[in-house]
Order: sequence, then structure tokens, then C-alpha cells
Amino acid sequence: MLLAALLLTAGVLLRQADRAHFARRRPHAAPAADLIALQRARANNLTPLLLLAGQWVQITGWWLLAAHGPLAATAAALGVAVHFRHLQEISHFAVHGVLARTRRANLLLAEVFAHHPLALGPVPERRRRHVRDHHPNATLPGADPNLAELHQAGLRPGATGLRFAAALIHPLTPHGIRATLASVTSGIGRSPGRAAAALALPAAAYAAGGWTAVICGVLLPRLLIHPQLAWLSLLGEHTWFDPEHRTGTPAQTEAGRCLRLYPRSPAPAAFAAATWLPYGDLHHYAHSAHPAVRWNYLPALERHLTPPHFTPDSLLIGPRSVARRHHRALTAPAPAPGTAPAPAPGTAPAS
Repeated sequence: MLLAALLLTAGVLLRQADRAHFARRRPHAAPAADLIALQRARANNLTPLLLLAGQWVQITGWWLLAAHGPLAATAAALGVAVHFRHLQEISHFAVHGVLARTRRANLLLAEVFAHHPLALGPVPERRRRHVRDHHPNATLPGADPNLAELHQAGLRPGATGLRFAAALIHPLTPHGIRATLASVTSGIGRSPGRAAAALALPAAAYAAGGWTAVICGVLLPRLLIHPQLAWLSLLGEHTWFDPEHRTGTPAQTEAGRCLRLYPRSPAPAAFAAATWLPYGDLHHYAHSAHPAVRWNYLPALERHLTPPHFTPDSLLIGPRSVARRHHRALTAPAPAPGTAPAPAPGTAPAS
């Protein structure tokens, strides 16, 4: 138990090196050009390495803790799933080329610390799908692969009642579990090196905490909890089914199809940023407007931008929740030709 606590603490401390390094001279609010210049001056390959290493040190601490009873095993399952989400988002910024100083370091860090052990596909494929296909085409039917993924899960016009509710927990349904298993199997089958890295993960967990660590520290987080956390993040990125198609600057365009969750609720926002919306994912609108800005500077960029047209109070529950808006958009009758749909609650008028 003591060793587990020491590793959890050591991992947190390792992660702070990157935070502290990029926090120097960080403004409260600034335009993207100023923030990009500052982050380029701070860019390096060491602190991202320490950040990623800290995640795995903490994961090892959770594996050790898992062997100390049911409550500890449950905490380990949740803790490891959160770290997998963190690794997913850190590697997302590597995909954009802003995690480390060089392109080679971005690729290497993402592959070694996230994509290989978590059985994700190659980083160049993720870059192609995310940077080329999703970002310029967000919310556009037939062009956005993320929207297609939501459609495949059952979030289509007319999805009412149980079908809509099941789509909100898609990764926990039989269809979603099969999709996750297919993705993991595909990632493992890419090369012997990827297979070896993925198989080393449960082996390391077993060495640290036995079968309990394998089940609660690898299988449950990777196959169930982490996919659900990532799915909730995806649901809260855009007004997928009723965006306002705007023209103008990137920020003006994204303000019509992005949202900002918890803008008036500091406690839920802080919890989300520490768990299922880490490393800038809470500030997805600012990221969509300027993808070349590292997560450390997204809050400052967001303060400089005009708020997006939808600022919900919650994700799943309440009249001003993301889920309520998605459901309303999917079940609303099509507007008559020449008329505009009524704005949803919490929607600002178009600028």
C-alpha cells in the first residue's frame, strides 16, 4: 500500500514539470498568434516525456493498489481509465504536432506511450482522420468521420426513447463492446511490435498486482470505462445535429458548431478537466478554432474569443444539457423550406 501511494505521488510530481514549464509568462487572455509564439519558445522534448512517464508511474501505482481489496480494485479501475483518457488526449496534441518540439518526437512519444500499449492505430492514420477529415468538416454529414461514428451508434434523426438513451452509453452496449474489441484487435494485428506492446500491458499489470490488476487495471478500463469516458467527450464537442453554419474567421465558423460545457459551473468544470475532459478537451471550441495551440494556452485563448453559440450547464441531465439538445435536434420536424429552425435553449443569436 505504501509503495502504491509513493508511485501515485511520484507520478503527479513528474507531470507537474510540463505544467510549470509552459505556465511561465502565460497571459490571462491573448490572441492565438501570441500564444503560439510563446509555446514555440517553450517547446521541448523533455517535459512531454516526463508528463507521459508520470501517467504510467501512476498507472503502476493503481495496479499495486488493486490487490488491496474490492474498494481499492474499484478505485484502480476508475483511476486507470482516467489515465487512459489522459494518454488519449496528450497523444491527440502530438497528432497536431504541438506536444513536443520536433515532429519525430511527437510521433515517437505518441506511439510509445499511448498508441502501442493501448492498441490504437498508427499515429499517421489518426492524424489523417482527425486533422484532415474531421477538423475542416466537423458536423458535416458524409464528410466528418466523427459524425459518422455517432450515426453508426444510433444517433440519427428519429432516434427516440430507449434508442437514444442506449446511444448515450454506446460503448457499454453489446454493439459498442464489439466495436471496441474489433478496434483493439485491429491495433494489435498491425505489426508484431504493436502486438508485443499491447500484450506487455497486462503482463506488467500482473507483475504489479496479480489477476486483480489485470482485470481492474487493464481489461475493465480499456474495454469499458475508458471508451465510455471518451464517448461522453465526443458527445460534448459539437452541436452535432443542429449546427449553425457560419462563415468568417475560424473562430466565427467554430462558434456555430461547437459548444462550451460548464461555463458557469467551476466545480463540475474542474472535475471534468481532471478526469474525462483533460488536457484542453474542456476547451474544445478554442481548440477547434486554433488547433495549433497547445492545451496549456487554450483557457487564455478562450477568454480572447467570443463565446460559442451554445453554453450548456450539464452533459446529460437538465433542460440546458447537451443530451437534451441532441435529442431535440434528432426528433424535431424538418423546417419548412425558407424558414430557419428555432434556436435551442442556451443558444446565443448568430453574429
